[in-house]
Amino acid sequence: MDALNRVLDGQHGGPAVTGTILTLAIGSVLTLVFYNFVFGTTSQERAVDFTVPAPEASRADWQGRQLDPPSIKVQGSTAIQCYAPATGQLLGLVNPTTPDGLDRIVAKASAAQAKWRETTFSQRRQVLQTLLKYMLDHQDEIVRTACRDSGKTRVDAMFGEVLVTAVKLQWTIKHGEAALRPDRRPTNLMMFYKQNEIHYEPLGVIAACVSWNYPFHNLMGPIISGLFAGNAVIIKNSELTAWSSVYFISIVQHALKACGHDPCLVEAVTCWPQTAEYLTSHPGISHLTFIGSRPVAHEVAKSASKVLTPLCVELGGKDAAIVLDGPDGRAMSQGELKTIASMIMRGSFQSGGQNCVGIERVVAMPGAYETLVKLLEPRVNALRIGDDLDPDSDHNPVDVGAMQCSGAAFDRLEKLIADAQSQGARLLAGGKRYHNPKYPAGHYFTPTLLVDATPDMRIAQEELFAPVCLLMRATDSINAVTITNSTEYGLGCSVFGPTNSRAARAQLAQVTRGVNTGMVAVNDIASYYVVQLPFGGVRGSGYGRFAGDEGLRGLCNAKSVCMDRYPALIKTAIPAALDYPMGIGAWLAARGIVEVGFGESWTRRGTGVRRLMGF
Repeated sequence: MDALNRVLDGQHGGPAVTGTILTLAIGSVLTLVFYNFVFGTTSQERAVDFTVPAPEASRADWQGRQLDPPSIKVQGSTAIQCYAPATGQLLGLVNPTTPDGLDRIVAKASAAQAKWRETTFSQRRQVLQTLLKYMLDHQDEIVRTACRDSGKTRVDAMFGEVLVTAVKLQWTIKHGEAALRPDRRPTNLMMFYKQNEIHYEPLGVIAACVSWNYPFHNLMGPIISGLFAGNAVIIKNSELTAWSSVYFISIVQHALKACGHDPCLVEAVTCWPQTAEYLTSHPGISHLTFIGSRPVAHEVAKSASKVLTPLCVELGGKDAAIVLDGPDGRAMSQGELKTIASMIMRGSFQSGGQNCVGIERVVAMPGAYETLVKLLEPRVNALRIGDDLDPDSDHNPVDVGAMQCSGAAFDRLEKLIADAQSQGARLLAGGKRYHNPKYPAGHYFTPTLLVDATPDMRIAQEELFAPVCLLMRATDSINAVTITNSTEYGLGCSVFGPTNSRAARAQLAQVTRGVNTGMVAVNDIASYYVVQLPFGGVRGSGYGRFAGDEGLRGLCNAKSVCMDRYPALIKTAIPAALDYPMGIGAWLAARGIVEVGFGESWTRRGTGVRRLMGF
């Protein structure tokens, strides 16, 4: 990982680094060979080729009409006006879905799902294989479309849109069936002749309301899991990324059709808030995933409660990266802290900081703190801002792209930074919006480094969702945990620390246990998602999980099935004394059954047998 980060940061390190990368590459190839040997696809599961026209605006030489000012609302129209946040150029208009339109979509999806639920896992895997191949064959179009609609850089889109979607597709293809097979459960002495299973059955039509920060991956994630679990899926995308959603949903529909299935199984819905409430309370929806803000989540939960629709809610976070000194008080080596600084940079500025598990706070112990400040300050100040799809970016690389927010959101950011400064924080880089001379209507905020922040500052408590790196000083490991747990959020966390002694490893484990979050990456950032562990948080970050076994099973009806293990030999029968109308020995027989089944000693069980026999 150290070598990989140096290469990603442009710090190519000679033979040692080259050797490490070569080892990683060989290991990856051998792993793929092993997987293909053990889990190789059958002819029925092989990907099917198909084509989908890419949007014109995904081309490198595209030029759209400049909006002044850019806005998703059009005066005198209900249409949603889509524009590129990096330039303010018009992408097109999308007509919002109406309640009547939603009814029709749900009805068609329900009809299609009745047939889809009967498909085999092999047929479902073929659809996912087809999607994976298409995505890998058309990475450029997908990346450029996501960048155009979100403002992020191509590298950010490759990692945050393509790579993580490939991870989810591959994991589901290889492990999805095992997660959804009937799950055997134990029995007891009294019911020794029974076989107990949990069957994971499709729910029907499920929906997901997803956020705008990852327009391709956020849309694809619920679709991948929902389809493999046997459901139809309706995605309510953000109005801010309605343009790209049209293309991305057509990819899925074409893949379904190419594999011989009804494309009505999946649909994207773009609508204004008043219609969104109609969706979240629709009786035809069997499950709802919501990704967004806490205030909106309250309204979604209230709406879904009308028809008792179960929810999975992910509400963002204020994730900390904890950097520990050794138990003896000594800081990690310069090389180790340099590696951690690289991870902090990626975690803080990936997609302009618009990442729910991005690093919003760096909580460092005294030995590491000043070194990190010295390492981060020149690097943050050197970050280049702009439109990565501009032809000039091929010669002048862009590190941080545009943001989806502007206006009041930028006012809030600047005020939070100014308030923190007034309370003693030091601003070492950025701190204000950026006016791009080439694209004055673009939405940009300067990459920011703010140090000496304290938990009582608003900036340390509120989610920023912006390119801001915030450093906070901890006195010791216990104080680091206290600071981390001081917000209302509890999504993810990174814990960095030495592992060169038993005491160091014990400290690392203690901090990992102490943070009150749904996920922890140890000496890494967000690694839990790249291996598809269950994703979700606690407290103000929501409830429920997607990804992993738990995510797939959460989109199913977990049906408990109890059946005879030896039906030809033994079946349940009501003892004569307990059969209605009951005889005078019913009470003793009932006591006997309980004592035989659950007696803590053979003496009590023997007493139970005698009661059953009427003695």
